[in-house]
Amino acid sequence: MPRLFFALLALSFTSAHAAKLTVFAAASLTDAFTELGRDFDAGSGNQTTFQFAGSQALRTQLEQGARADVYASANAAQYDPLVKAGLLGAGQIFARNRLLIIAPRSSSAVTTLADLAKSGVKLVLADKAVPVGDATRKALELISKAGTYGPDFGARVLANVVSEEPNVRQVAVKIQLGQGDAAVVYASDLTPSLRPAVRTIGLPGRFNPLTSYPLGVMQRSLNADAARAFVAYVLSAQGQRILKKWGFLGAR
Repeated sequence: MPRLFFALLALSFTSAHAAKLTVFAAASLTDAFTELGRDFDAGSGNQTTFQFAGSQALRTQLEQGARADVYASANAAQYDPLVKAGLLGAGQIFARNRLLIIAPRSSSAVTTLADLAKSGVKLVLADKAVPVGDATRKALELISKAGTYGPDFGARVLANVVSEEPNVRQVAVKIQLGQGDAAVVYASDLTPSLRPAVRTIGLPGRFNPLTSYPLGVMQRSLNADAARAFVAYVLSAQGQRILKKWGFLGAR
C-alpha cells in the first residue's frame, strides 16, 4: 500500500475524525471496488459502505433523494443527467471496459458470434436501460450495418432473448447456473468464480467500442473531503492496479 499517498491524503482532511462514506457504484465494479474500498479504509481510517446495482437503478435512487457521497457509473448516459440536475460534480473517467460473450461450458449451442442468431438459442442480456445492455444493442447495430452476418443480424439475435436482467452481474449468474445458452457481459465480469463455469467468445474490436466509467462526488455529500480522497485513490496508481487486476482497462 502506498504510504506516501495516504500520508498526503491524511493531510488533506479538515477533520481528525474518520468519515463514514457511502459509495453508489455500478454492479460490474463489485469485486474491484470492494477490494479498493478495503485498502482505502485501511490507509485512511475511513469507513466506506458500497451500494452496488445497475447504474440506471442507482441514478433513479439518487434522483429520488437517496444519500451518497460518491457515484461511479458504468457509462456517461447514467451519470451526466445527475450533473445537469445539480446533484453531482463533474465526472472523471477512472476505468474502461469491453463487451464479452459468455456461454456455459456444459453447452455447445453457441460457439461463435454468428450462433447468437441461430433459431432456438436462449440468450440472456441486460435490460436496454442498463449500460451493458445499451452497449450490447449498439454492438448489434454495428454488426448489422457491417453486413457480415446479414443486415437483420441484430433483429434475429434480439428475437432469441429469453431474459433481460437489471444489472450485468445477474446476467452472468444466469449463465453460471446454466439458465441460458449465451450472454453478453463486460470483460471484467469474467471473475475467478465465474471463469470455471463458462466459455468465452470474443467480439471483434470494430464492433466492441470501449465503454468509459465516470465517477465523482455528490454535491450534497456530508463528507466532501473524504469523498474527494476516495476519488483520488481510485485514480491513483494503486487504485488503477486494483481495477486492472479485476479486468478493467485503464482510465487512459
